[in-house]
Amino acid sequence: MAKRTILMLGVTALLLATLAFVKFKQVESAGHAAAFQPPPEAVTSIVAERQRWPSTMGVIGTMEAVRGVTVSADLPGVVERILFDSGRSVRAGDVLVELDTRQERAQLASLEAQRDLARVNYGRMQQLVNAGVISRMEYDQATAQQKATEANVAEVRATIERKTIRAPFSGILGIRKVNLGQYLAAGSAVVPLQSLNPIYVNFGVPQQAAGQVKVGSNLRVASEAYAGHLFTGRVTALDSVVDETTRNVQVQATLSNPEGKLRPGMFVQVDVGLGASRTVITLPTSAISYAPYGDSVFIVTDLKDQQGKTYRGVRQQFVKLEGSRGDQVAVVSGVNPGDEVVTSGVFKLRNGAPVQVNNKVQPGNNPAPKPEDS
Repeated sequence: MAKRTILMLGVTALLLATLAFVKFKQVESAGHAAAFQPPPEAVTSIVAERQRWPSTMGVIGTMEAVRGVTVSADLPGVVERILFDSGRSVRAGDVLVELDTRQERAQLASLEAQRDLARVNYGRMQQLVNAGVISRMEYDQATAQQKATEANVAEVRATIERKTIRAPFSGILGIRKVNLGQYLAAGSAVVPLQSLNPIYVNFGVPQQAAGQVKVGSNLRVASEAYAGHLFTGRVTALDSVVDETTRNVQVQATLSNPEGKLRPGMFVQVDVGLGASRTVITLPTSAISYAPYGDSVFIVTDLKDQQGKTYRGVRQQFVKLEGSRGDQVAVVSGVNPGDEVVTSGVFKLRNGAPVQVNNKVQPGNNPAPKPEDS
């Protein structure tokens, strides 16, 4: 019995010793894992420098024709002739559509005959009143009749003219909206007409910056439809009120558009001048880590690990941005001249991460890039 008890105690002691040894190894492995230093991340960098930066504001604008209408029928009638093609340019006064005027022309012939008779009667009455044969009242009636027939003829001629639909100004036609034989009610659309050169761009600026935008200020307009091509113009008008919803002031600028590339309704990127240029730190757009809580960059510097050893790592620094130009952004605070800033690979970094700088291939850093397919 004693031997059996001793055997059980020995087995229990051995089991406890085994468990203690395993636990010791686990703790030792955890300590080694905690001391493990991940390999440095490969990044590119640039030394921050101050540059003269034009004081501009980038906003989204909408193109609008200086003159744009939908040509419509003035009077009801049936389309008899269509004298234009969709998308063609026309000059002011060019005939676009003729409506059926047979009834009006028949009325005109009848009224012209009445007018001619009234003229003859008026001439006779004038001779008779001078000779004292008729009274002055009869003469006045003949005069009124003659004038009434003249007015009736003029009215029918005006009606015929109004059924000839003409271009009100020179421009580019849109898509035709009528067909031969179609009945048009008064006000029915015939075709859009836009004058494209010059052309307006409308955009809003925050009320805080409205005082810096002046009539005559230069601006540049870029469109995704024409990558690498910039259009220039000048501010020509500012709205007199501030929009209560957006707290923006509407601005209108005029641009030259001789080739008609810019079309009404297009969304464009507008860079409007706000005064004299300023000095800022310029960095490639790829250097910025954008986040809802704030934009930041990673600055390469010497750091120390837990053992006090120095290594090359990064420090996250929040920055304030104001404006962009091509591949560059303007940093107004958070970065000092001479700081080495990471320009690519920021998405895989964290504060204190070790890095290895390799600048054989650098990201784009051109204020006016020209894409290869532009």
